[in-house]
Amino acid sequence: MTILSVNINKIATLRNSRGGDLPNVVDAALNAERFGAQGITVHPRPDQRHITYADAYDLKKVLTTEFNIEGNPVEKFMELVLDIVPAQVTLVPDAEDAITSNCGWDTIKHKAFLTEIIAEFRAKGIRTSIFLDPNPALVAHAAECGADRIELYTEDYAVGYAKNREQAIASYLATAIEAEKYGLGVNAGHDLSLENLKYFNDILPNLKEVSIGHALISDALYLGFENTIQLYRKELIKL
Repeated sequence: MTILSVNINKIATLRNSRGGDLPNVVDAALNAERFGAQGITVHPRPDQRHITYADAYDLKKVLTTEFNIEGNPVEKFMELVLDIVPAQVTLVPDAEDAITSNCGWDTIKHKAFLTEIIAEFRAKGIRTSIFLDPNPALVAHAAECGADRIELYTEDYAVGYAKNREQAIASYLATAIEAEKYGLGVNAGHDLSLENLKYFNDILPNLKEVSIGHALISDALYLGFENTIQLYRKELIKL
């Protein structure tokens, strides 16, 4: 069964909009675990507009499931991850002013940089995943960088799903098959939802984990947090 990691950035966004501590990020993460989440994901950005670095430290103290920290490996982010030592770090090439992640790594152009960064994380026993566009040609280079996994950037799949789901998933399937050849696990995230998740999970081989935040938290407003997590878990049961 594919693991569901709940991204709680939107909880922090809501908290920060009022400047207080409601909703409490740690409480939300613990409840997510209690309701069935098998991992917690955060993506602290340099401006700390949602998850803060302090949140990441607070979460590390209490989480019992897999902790995944996403971000661009700038110096401050590197220091944070190497100090906390989460189960997984996901390297994302997002610009400081990006509203949300919008592309994966060019593992050919940035191979030397990624290889150096990943070596530091692996020396600490941290599983490393590279955020990747669905392009099989990039997979071998991700493996050569020393990554354990790739995380497929799924916005194009989500956008194309309603029009032609077979076409929308084709490049993802090809990339996942290529990853399997190189012994890389496959994660996925961005705009996955109750509408499109099951098909994605059923079709892709070697899918280890999905990280879902925006759609899941939005659904929880109407369906309840516990019920929503359980609904997403059901979509991840393989055929």
